[in-house]
Amino acid sequence: MQKISRLQSEISRYNSIVSRFEDLKVLAELADEEDDENTIAECFEEIEHLESAVDKVEIAHLLSGAYDSANAIVSIHPGAGGTESQDWAEMLMRMYVRWAERNGYSVEVADLLPGEEAGIKSATLIMHGHNAYGYLRNEKGVHRLVRISPFDSSARRHTSFASVDVVPEMGEQEVEIDPADLKVDTYRSGGAGGQHVNKTDSAVRITHLPTGIVVQCQNERSQHSNRETAMRVLRARLAELQREEQEKELSAMRGEQHEIAWGSQIRSYVFQPYTMVKDHRTELETGNVNAVMDGEIDRFIEAQLRLSAASTSKAAGSE
Repeated sequence: MQKISRLQSEISRYNSIVSRFEDLKVLAELADEEDDENTIAECFEEIEHLESAVDKVEIAHLLSGAYDSANAIVSIHPGAGGTESQDWAEMLMRMYVRWAERNGYSVEVADLLPGEEAGIKSATLIMHGHNAYGYLRNEKGVHRLVRISPFDSSARRHTSFASVDVVPEMGEQEVEIDPADLKVDTYRSGGAGGQHVNKTDSAVRITHLPTGIVVQCQNERSQHSNRETAMRVLRARLAELQREEQEKELSAMRGEQHEIAWGSQIRSYVFQPYTMVKDHRTELETGNVNAVMDGEIDRFIEAQLRLSAASTSKAAGSE
């Protein structure tokens, strides 16, 4: 049923573009006959809308990876720097939530650990919707902030870092986990959440003993629901670990070398002394920082998808 719904949506989108194109041709003929400035301006406006609609279809067709259509599990962690970095991590979380809302995705907060003074120590979000992982997979990496710190009484400029990790949600049939490999701890949830959340051991922490991967969930009132969500995140992390190990093996066979680091810096967000957001992979930049922080990151996502597609195509051609 999900596949039928997705195909119907794609057909509907295609038919809508065809219909708008036919309407545009009629409008253009009318503008040519009447030589009316308002009609001509309407033509140019409709051309822009049509180009935007076609671009979105083209971008959707770039999402051909094995798990691109899956839900996305987004984890955000502040770097060193205490309150400043934790505040930056929370700003990033809001940016992705706003992006999801703008694009019709629902957001499930699997885990959220607030900072002592401000911001967050960690957050795990699950973006539900078709192609959520495909669109967000290239957001993985280190995000850098430069601004005058609101937490510095001397009003000095600070540089903060936060890491974003994105993995596709996996089904039980795709990743098998031996219950004997799990260590499950329950504890009392911290932070906001109401009296029930704070007075019962509903939070769950699961450790996968063979790999040392730890996941936790404390957002739901029910311990069972928290365990279920934690297992979903664990399956995704195990699948990603397996994929990374396979890539390392292939790289070793090919003689490729990769820098070993906490993560690659993919984007900088400068608030002072000037305003600019720049993606270091595509060189795309904008001065509208407020719009970006309000979730308008489609330009950056689409530019990286096009770059990745071009690189893949070039590599295939050279082989």
